[in-house]
Parts: sequence; C-alpha cells; structure tokens
Amino acid sequence: MLTSLENMLAKGIDNSLLRFGLGKGYLDAGEAARAAEHLRRCVELDPKYSAAWKLLGKALQAADDPAGARAAWQQGLIAAQAHGDKQAEKEMTVFLKKLDKSAQG
Repeated sequence: MLTSLENMLAKGIDNSLLRFGLGKGYLDAGEAARAAEHLRRCVELDPKYSAAWKLLGKALQAADDPAGARAAWQQGLIAAQAHGDKQAEKEMTVFLKKLDKSAQG
C-alpha cells in the first residue's frame, strides 16, 4: 500500500488524504519520523483535519518529541472544536493528560 501511495506522490498527486494515508502507513510500520513528515504536510494542506493532528501527535510522541506531540494535539483540539469533532477532541485531551503525567513522573 505504501508503495502505491508513494508512486502517486511521485506522479505529482499531493493532497491531505494522500498524506494522511502515507503518515498512517508509516506510523503503522514503525517509521514515526517519516510518518510525521507526511502528517505535517497533511495539516499544512488542511489545517482543519483533526484526525491528522491527532496522528501527527502520536507520530511525534513515538519519535521521542513530546513537545512536538503536545503542540500537534493542542492544534488538533482547536481544529476538532471548530468542527464539533467530539471524539477527536476527547482523545487528544486524554493524550495531553497522559503526556502531562509522564512529564511529572
């Protein structure tokens, strides 16, 4: 799947959905840094994409960048609240609380 998505990107197709797919694919494959690159581009293309912000935070956390994860989830909360995306809002709130706990402990 990643190969076909990368081929689409190489052909000049670039949109938030493609970048989200690449980001999710690389995150699932354990390549957090590559996932974060695609997810950053995804939210540049569509700053209101709350699911992409959520996944970007997870990728950054997996890449050992808790500050970046926090920033992504905070932006994601703004996007989720603007769209009434209650589920994403709840999830990112929980992720931020867990991040706070791990920073304290």
